[in-house]
Amino acid sequence: MIEHSLQIDFADDRGLQEQLREALVSSILASRFLAEEALPSCRNLSEQLGISRNTVALVYESLRDEGYLVSRPRSGYYVHPRYHPQEREEEAPVIVHQDAAHNAPEWGDLFTICPSNYLTITKPAQWMKYDFPFIYGQPDTELFPMEQWREASRRVMGSLRDHHWLHDHVDQDSPMLIEQLRTRVLPKRGIMAGSDEILITLGTQNALSLLSQLLFKPGTRVGVESPVFREAINTFALQQVDIMPHQVDADGLALTPDSARCDYFYVTPSHQAPTGISMSNLRRQQLLQHAMTHQQIIIEDDFDSDTNIEPHPRAALKAHDHCGRVIYISSLSKALSPGLRLGYLVGPAELIDELRALRRLLYRHPPTYIQYQMAHFLAQGHYETYLRRYRENSAYRWSLLKDALDKYLPQCRYNPSRATAFWVEAPAEINTQRLTWRAAHSSVLIEPGAPHFLEADAPQNYFRLGFNAIRPEAIKPGIIRLAAALEKEMERSQSH
Repeated sequence: MIEHSLQIDFADDRGLQEQLREALVSSILASRFLAEEALPSCRNLSEQLGISRNTVALVYESLRDEGYLVSRPRSGYYVHPRYHPQEREEEAPVIVHQDAAHNAPEWGDLFTICPSNYLTITKPAQWMKYDFPFIYGQPDTELFPMEQWREASRRVMGSLRDHHWLHDHVDQDSPMLIEQLRTRVLPKRGIMAGSDEILITLGTQNALSLLSQLLFKPGTRVGVESPVFREAINTFALQQVDIMPHQVDADGLALTPDSARCDYFYVTPSHQAPTGISMSNLRRQQLLQHAMTHQQIIIEDDFDSDTNIEPHPRAALKAHDHCGRVIYISSLSKALSPGLRLGYLVGPAELIDELRALRRLLYRHPPTYIQYQMAHFLAQGHYETYLRRYRENSAYRWSLLKDALDKYLPQCRYNPSRATAFWVEAPAEINTQRLTWRAAHSSVLIEPGAPHFLEADAPQNYFRLGFNAIRPEAIKPGIIRLAAALEKEMERSQSH
């Protein structure tokens, strides 16, 4: 019986000990083993599974040491009595009236908001299975500096070190990470900040959520770019603010007479999301002066601060803020792995104090272990080394995609700035929602642009192409397939 329950299909990318241990623990916790029946001997189980006897012995011994198994001399290994199934007393059946289901709560009537109804940017859950995923916001996982990241972990776990990360920091962040940000990361963006002016967040999305909860209320007027980062708008909408769209031209956000009515501005000046346009120096000066004149606050989302592949990127807007009117947010995990969920926020100490108190009520602080690991990763210079390789790789992919667009999609226009994605304008008659559907049937994944616009009559002929998730050698053939899909859409529109 036990032998039949231990059929394991070993995966090549995982250790044999790890997989055998996982299967045994699962079987023990599920009470699949009889209480007084010995597990297969090391020799029998190794022959049954086709693995070495030593592997089985090491796993058995580790499970014995941790209390899952007990060993009996000249008898073998048995499941520890604490994991034997317990006989249960017969319980009286619970009688449920037939009309109980009709008395279940109507959850839809209890929701005060319905975030699932908000328009958002969606992508297939299995996007990595597409042959040509021109998807935005996902780095090439093969570039992840696994060994250096492990080294940082070993430094945190070192037995000779103080294990500060084991303690509850309540509302404080890792002093080491704050110091690395203050002295190494922010100065590259032209920002000088004190340790009391920095807050660690669970990414830029979390920073926007904290700010909107603290600063916004129903009726607060927020000036934003259009097209815009849609998830920021959805976050602001939770506070029932009034969104005031501002058109984006070749120089970035264009102020209007109505701009004076705004209480806040949310902008992405480094590379506007999603168009990639870099706000000109003149527009930056105008926006800062406008904020001072009308007592406004600017939220600067510098989402690609570390992934910027411009030869000479402009300093952050915050670098020119002499009145404390710019709140700066950015990410530490966008280039490494979005799954790390680690970002930061820079603002006046008074604001940071209140954000820290709010964060404490929500989740106290981001995981301290990850903060310390990132701090060591920065301190040892691994992050800067990785970013250098990442930027070089991104610049290469950018050039490949640009060349392919010029050659195979000449009927499309795009912004030539060296942003982290291409914002592409198809011919006016093309609906890129349909183009996305048609391209997906050729295993090409693109992102339609309409959800980024805030106007009721939003143009339907824009789409976005990322280049970090797709293999470099797949860029050209992917664009060739996309061109074929576009040609069919053009034929369809002409026939109608």
